Amino acid sequence: MRSIEECTRIDTITDPSGIPYLEFSCIYPILQGTYMKWETNMPLIWPTLLRNYSFMLRNPITPFIAITLYGIMCIYGPRFFNNRKPWNFRNGLAAWNFFLSTFSFVGAMRLVPQVLFLLTNYPIRENICGDVGFFYSRGSSGFYVQMFVLSKFPELIDTFFIVVHKKPLIFLHWYHHVTVLLYCWNAYVTFVPAGPIFAAMNYSVHAVMYGYYFLMAMRMKPWWFKPIFITVIQIAQMVAGVIITMLNFYFSTFDPERTCNIGWQSLLSGFLMYGTYLYLFSQFFLKRYYVMGRDIKSKHYVKKFV
Repeated sequence: MRSIEECTRIDTITDPSGIPYLEFSCIYPILQGTYMKWETNMPLIWPTLLRNYSFMLRNPITPFIAITLYGIMCIYGPRFFNNRKPWNFRNGLAAWNFFLSTFSFVGAMRLVPQVLFLLTNYPIRENICGDVGFFYSRGSSGFYVQMFVLSKFPELIDTFFIVVHKKPLIFLHWYHHVTVLLYCWNAYVTFVPAGPIFAAMNYSVHAVMYGYYFLMAMRMKPWWFKPIFITVIQIAQMVAGVIITMLNFYFSTFDPERTCNIGWQSLLSGFLMYGTYLYLFSQFFLKRYYVMGRDIKSKHYVKKFV
């Protein structure tokens, strides 16, 4: 078990910026046993983080190429299957959802504790506006933040399974995939302070959501777990995103210090993204669980008494 002094000494030496960094597992030594050696190996992780970040900074066209190819699939995929039978990729879908659920669960276990630690030890203003975010650019936390951003590319594969199974491709689905990819890429390269909070929330929601989808694909739907719960936590995530973005706006505009480290481009895109998500997910919630539920009950009532 590494001591705090050893953690600080090692991380300071290997970090070319010279800023002392304390690996989160060293703040609570009891957690060190839950980390694999490579997760806290700064000489291994730091160059990888820098290399990936440099690539993202130099190649802003990358996400646009990805969403262009994705758009082609969304447009021409359903047309291709228009007069064809759907494919049966149930096992592949189950494996894919299991992988994403596991990946999201691990990410949540790594980021949520540190987010809670910083929220309870620093003012909210510092968490969403200040330099406390530098904790997330190093060590295991930095790794899982970066993996969260890059995971938005393979998550596009979700739509492939919808297309080949000839399921309805609704606006909310593809709009969410496109905009979250663009926003996460921009937020990461511009180092939006609240980005890791968004990542921790999304990891947590996806761990539950993809886990449920895995069970559905395996025909093991749990009787005690209702799908409405997934929509509720998704909406809660959007509410939190809107609140944080509004606080960013307040601290950037009306706070006397006006030192919120977020640009207007990131502020506007964050508000538009979370605002539209909140509207669309709320609309989906009302349509699926209120309007459709009411119609189903009405049909049962008619069948019973007519």
